Amino acid sequence: MQLLNFTIIKLTVCLIIGILLGYFFNANFIYILSICIGFLLLLVFDLIISKNTRKKQSWVAITIYLATICVGFLTTTTHNESNFKNHYTKLYLKHNDSTQLINFRVREVLKPGNFHNKYVIDILNIDSTKASGRSLLNIVKDSTTPLLKVDDILITKTQFKELIPPLNPHQFDYKAYLKKQHIYHQLFVSNTELHTLNNDKHSLFGYASLLRETINEKLQTYDFKPEELSIINALLLGQRQDISKEIYDSYTQAGAIHILAVSGLHVGIILLLLNILFKPIEYFKHGLFFKTLLLILILWSFAVIAGLSASVVRAVSMFTVVAIALNLKRPTNVYNTLTISMFILLLWKPTFIFDVGFQLSYLAVFAIVAIQPMLDTLWKPKYKLVKFFWNIFTVTLAAQFGIIPISLYYFHQFPGLFFISNLAIIPFLGVILGLGIVVIGLSLVNLLPSFLASLYGAIITKMNQLVGWVAAQESFLFKNISFDFSHVLISYTIIIGFLIYLKTKTFKSVAFVLVIVIISQGVLIFSKKEMAENSFIVFHKSRHSIIGHKTNQKLHLYSNINDSILQHDKTITNYKVGAHIDTVTVDSIKNIYAFNHHKLLVIDSLGLYKTTTFKPSIILLQHSPKINLERLIERLQPELIISDGSNYKSYQERWKITCKEKNIPFHRTSKKGAFIYSY
Repeated sequence: MQLLNFTIIKLTVCLIIGILLGYFFNANFIYILSICIGFLLLLVFDLIISKNTRKKQSWVAITIYLATICVGFLTTTTHNESNFKNHYTKLYLKHNDSTQLINFRVREVLKPGNFHNKYVIDILNIDSTKASGRSLLNIVKDSTTPLLKVDDILITKTQFKELIPPLNPHQFDYKAYLKKQHIYHQLFVSNTELHTLNNDKHSLFGYASLLRETINEKLQTYDFKPEELSIINALLLGQRQDISKEIYDSYTQAGAIHILAVSGLHVGIILLLLNILFKPIEYFKHGLFFKTLLLILILWSFAVIAGLSASVVRAVSMFTVVAIALNLKRPTNVYNTLTISMFILLLWKPTFIFDVGFQLSYLAVFAIVAIQPMLDTLWKPKYKLVKFFWNIFTVTLAAQFGIIPISLYYFHQFPGLFFISNLAIIPFLGVILGLGIVVIGLSLVNLLPSFLASLYGAIITKMNQLVGWVAAQESFLFKNISFDFSHVLISYTIIIGFLIYLKTKTFKSVAFVLVIVIISQGVLIFSKKEMAENSFIVFHKSRHSIIGHKTNQKLHLYSNINDSILQHDKTITNYKVGAHIDTVTVDSIKNIYAFNHHKLLVIDSLGLYKTTTFKPSIILLQHSPKINLERLIERLQPELIISDGSNYKSYQERWKITCKEKNIPFHRTSKKGAFIYSY
């Protein structure tokens, strides 16, 4: 077991390296397959040679690790749908400027936006040619038309649109996020442009969706409040689309957002309950085998009902391995078990490595396994009830050690009262999940008593109120924390170093920690020096103008937007956090800016630009000035013209043509994103 414990971890690390290489360096499938076959043949040869020698050859292990890296590369390549011969991008790119007849199936219903209902669709045909691949579908909201359902097959004549990249620095890159889901384009249509086709066949996703719809129809006949139904859908059906922004924000600020996503915590509690419930089966012949099989079937049935989302599949896969390990009645290493589940998951879907939930889940579980036993020894309560809550507290604290760095990197906030919300919710989560299964089961056969439905709804309401109270303590919520990837690496290296020291307490471990601290200081000093560069930024803001001038860790903003509104604007907040800004000053927009030997002239709605004292190298057009751009270029001879988000679209199209004719670069922030000049 000792060899396996270390080997599977090393192999998983090699697999991850291969997946990352495959994602960032796209290579020919045949070429990668040939290398993999070559490594496998070399491995067979190495094993034959090593049989004749008693000493273990290190080059055999090296061959195995290199072969695993190659397998990771190959897995990523084979899962990349854009490499498929009939992928829609191969057909779309031939004539991407024209509309096409697109036949598609609805794969997933997403949370609606402000103006569109959103879906993930599978492309079936393009202009009667068979095609494959996924795309994002945006349908203009229309209250008179019912929403689409999973497995609906429709046809429309439209054009593929590019996904919009982030238009401002340090903004969430939704395009990159969708790319990791193998979604590369989007469609925009209205309901009148869609034509539904008959479809009697249903996929696994479709049957799961129908079951969820049936459950919701049954539950709606009782007096559940909308927020209670949304929590039931999140906790038991894995669907969070109907959760209101207020409730979602409350759970986020209280440090309990993991409660709303079906994760390892939920599946672990369900496995624990089922393990106790099916305990008597062990007394029958081959009972242990049938019990394990039944547990796995129920867990995967739950995953199907929950829509086979990434978080659900991840959690169920992890606990499938745990269930098998628990019922083998053999001593197992928990690190080994967790790593095996990770290895299998990444082989099945390599892009899970980029999933935030995947990262948080495994980091939390590994931290609990490594740190919780140490915390548990700090105090031994005499009373069982106190010990119960102490165990919950130590588990929660250990999990936080594992996820704090990555959470700060993605979310830039830390809930100081996370332990209160977890201490209050986790003990009752088993009751909520167990009772929820009973409530859903009884409602499906029309046997759910009204008092039980009311009791269950009241429990959920109390949980929401408690989370809301914790979230309301804003002084304990630390927001807008600047934390980049270098900080993440440093944090985990220091945590691992201290864990090694606490476990071994040797001179080598002390030296290791000291070296880590010294290297970390060097990295932080270097990154701080990198952040000290100056920048001049013209942000993109629809219908508004925002100019920024960054000097070291200070940001000077120029805008006509109200100061208090501008300070809390998401565009500015994201930039402040990402660029590690300490102080911000706000002033009204000036006509002329000078930076690094450049002069920028602002021309606003008045259209005034007569100047004889200097020639600006850059001109910024704001608020749709009525000017003759051709005459302006001849008079001022600028090197660059910028148009921000405050201008009319028709004006910008005209300016673009003029700049092209005059061979002058034209930077349109609505297309190219914010203009950034660093010096």
